[in-house]
Amino acid sequence: MKGDDIKKHVKDRYSKIAQGKSSSCSCCEGVNSIMDQAQNAGYSLEELKNIPSEAIFGLGCGNPTALAEIKEGEIVLDLGSGGGIDVFLAANKVGSLGKVIGVDMTPEMIETANENAEKGNYENVEFRLGEIENLPISDNSIDLIISNCVINLTPDKSVAYGEVYRVLKPNGRILVSDLVTEGDIPEEIKKNFQAWSSCISGAMEKEEYLDTIKEAGFKDLKIIKQNFFTEAGMDERLIGKITSIQLKATK
Repeated sequence: MKGDDIKKHVKDRYSKIAQGKSSSCSCCEGVNSIMDQAQNAGYSLEELKNIPSEAIFGLGCGNPTALAEIKEGEIVLDLGSGGGIDVFLAANKVGSLGKVIGVDMTPEMIETANENAEKGNYENVEFRLGEIENLPISDNSIDLIISNCVINLTPDKSVAYGEVYRVLKPNGRILVSDLVTEGDIPEEIKKNFQAWSSCISGAMEKEEYLDTIKEAGFKDLKIIKQNFFTEAGMDERLIGKITSIQLKATK
């Protein structure tokens, strides 16, 4: 599978989700409604009530804003911002002195997120069209980077983490939720476009994923939360082999 083909399929799928032409399949345990999916991923009902409801697609595998220790006045970058759920939650924490930037490669998601920002009267957020492997962000300009089940969608994670390192300020930090594997995944699943866009095929072996982050230059890498990934209708060959992790590291 070529990287460009994977990106095209992923972009097409998330474009349809943004336009309401496809259901949003969570990267977490299969549940009934989008709100249930979001709560299952780690968002509290109180948090969800304090952001535009249209920003909630139930697409994440964690709640990075809950563990990132976001401080007032910080500049935060969200990779793969979608409808803006994590951007808006972070914006509530950085306050008027801070700023949150969301980057997404899907024009329809950017349009949706901007509409949500307008509805919520957010003045400290910005959404930019771009890819994780080529971030539209200046060097050494970000205090904190968060990402929610997105980096595993990119075919070249080493390039992605190189970009993450580039845009962070010295001593800047990351809080990433993602999926990794613990055991071999059948080749036919790795080559399945639908499995890629559902966050499964792109998952790296856990130690290899952690090594990729270290090789990009990060220090103090630590997994702070992890649990086995399960989803309704999941191929039984994957049960016990996919893990949702939330990790932090420092530049």
